[in-house]
Amino acid sequence: MEPEVPGDAVGRRVSIGGERATVRYVGPVPPTTGLWLGVEWDSPERGKHNGTHEGVQYFTCRHPKGGSFVRPAKVSFGVDYLNAVQQLYEINADEVLSEEISISSKKLKWGGVKERSFESLPSVLLSRCEVNGPGADGEIRRTTPNVQWLDLSGTLMSCWEDVAAITEQLDKLEGLQLSYNRLRLPSEPSALCQAFCNLKVLALNSCDLTWPQILNCAPMWPQLEDLCLEENNITELQRPEGVLQPLRSLNLSSNPLVQHTVFSMSALPRYSTQLLHLNLVFAGSQTSMFPELKNLNLDHNNITEWCVVDELAKLPSLVQFSCRGNRLVSSDGNPKTANQMLIAKLGQLVTLNSCEIYPEDRRGAELDYIKMFGEEWLKAGGQSQTGTEFTCRHPRYQNLIDKYGAPEEGELKKPEPFVLKNQLLKVTFVLHGCSEGKRTPVQTSEGPCSRSETHLHQPQGDAGSQPTLVLL
Repeated sequence: MEPEVPGDAVGRRVSIGGERATVRYVGPVPPTTGLWLGVEWDSPERGKHNGTHEGVQYFTCRHPKGGSFVRPAKVSFGVDYLNAVQQLYEINADEVLSEEISISSKKLKWGGVKERSFESLPSVLLSRCEVNGPGADGEIRRTTPNVQWLDLSGTLMSCWEDVAAITEQLDKLEGLQLSYNRLRLPSEPSALCQAFCNLKVLALNSCDLTWPQILNCAPMWPQLEDLCLEENNITELQRPEGVLQPLRSLNLSSNPLVQHTVFSMSALPRYSTQLLHLNLVFAGSQTSMFPELKNLNLDHNNITEWCVVDELAKLPSLVQFSCRGNRLVSSDGNPKTANQMLIAKLGQLVTLNSCEIYPEDRRGAELDYIKMFGEEWLKAGGQSQTGTEFTCRHPRYQNLIDKYGAPEEGELKKPEPFVLKNQLLKVTFVLHGCSEGKRTPVQTSEGPCSRSETHLHQPQGDAGSQPTLVLL
């Protein structure tokens, strides 16, 4: 007898041999007999087709080979939250209680938990468990009332409404890990905001999300301060309106960002990067957008243009920045020089790529930056009238001049190339011992010596002796 398939199976998340998929079709697939489930895999390489069998389209997939047909017996629809907690924590209590939970940059250990009961749990870690929903009404609030951190990454949650049905019963919840899920967007996000009203930290890594989808969901998170969006499908950053106001930390690493769209992040009311080409903010100025954002991670985003960094300098509170794995290069191609340019361009930065910037590091980077572009600055008009084009490319340059003073022309002279003639000095050879008893210049040549005049002397009365080299 075939296992029972839920009436709302289409759209539900399932586990098949430990792999995650979404049900797209339930029914027969002629000429075979029996019931089939058409599924779209999270990992499309596991699929075989796009929902078509013998010319008939049963469902569609985002990937041309992301779908399969499977029998219901191979599919698990999962269990509710409390069943998952009981299964995991009663069977593996010692193992679970020895773990450390990490959501974004915040960590919480179990060491301070004296009483090992569900009611006392400060965190619940259900990563990769087959959680599909909340279960009986009110039971979560009664059973795990003190949960502050919840990990539901890689579960079988299907939609934000089901997530909200869990979190609305956790009044102390501040951190939520939802990475590796595929959640249907809510029809009315603002109606769910009470379920996330205390949420400060949210991780949505590898959820196949776009920036418009994030903005669509953002009304649910009115107090969010730390948002982690690694490895999603974020290519462009459109202007947000009235959402993500309190955000302090944003992680966009490993997304296929089109770099010029980073400029529009300033439109986020607490971020501070305005699109220069739309004249939203003048070069070198700040914006009122995103005033609280302190930490930004843009690792592995294929950023190549320094103008992106100049736009980030408009963030008034940005003090921690990570930019690893990009292709920002200096004229000499030295990665250390590129880091110095980052420090010089971002005047408020205290941490770059997780390394603290000491005062002497900043001073050295800023002085080198002045010298590096000093000649270009002089050609652009210098102190008298610096050209707009130069100011756009180097919006902090005038601030650095005000801080350290203008560079002298002598400082900006490039060293002459190493050519042998530039290193040669005059050498005079004088032979002693002539019959008249006077010195006679024999030869004048040039050789690579120090900047002293050099004479070669031969002692009088000893014609057979070798000349003596004397530095005068």
